Amino acid sequence: MEFLHTMVRVTDLDASLDWYCNKLGLEEVRRREDEKGRFTLVFLAAPGDKETAKTTSAPLLELTYNWDPEEYTGGRNFGHLAYRVDDIYATCQKLMDAGVTINRPPRDGNMAFVRSPDNISVELLQKGPPKAPAEPWLSMPNTGKW
Repeated sequence: MEFLHTMVRVTDLDASLDWYCNKLGLEEVRRREDEKGRFTLVFLAAPGDKETAKTTSAPLLELTYNWDPEEYTGGRNFGHLAYRVDDIYATCQKLMDAGVTINRPPRDGNMAFVRSPDNISVELLQKGPPKAPAEPWLSMPNTGKW
């Protein structure tokens, strides 16, 4: 398992970038804008992690800016922890066997979400290319919030 990033939702991307980059000293390493989803993702790295982040994408802080205004309450602005795993299906099966609910199954062979006992979302991402979609994951519905 490899730690990837922590995601935080922000309400003002420019102000957040000013704070995280100009004041705290993090550096932008990647940005993704999604017109259909109406959001921008900005990935930041500490100066000492910048070179590592270019080749492995880890460890990073992901700022998520949703274009439509939203008030974040109850910690909703903190998004999730993310880990890359060698085999997403085997990892999810191991978690299920241990009694963990798979909130967002890996239907795409690439991504799943589970929650900690304190309701912190944890994103699991397949290392390398996505696995071929397979049952029981393909037809498994989402459960609860993720």
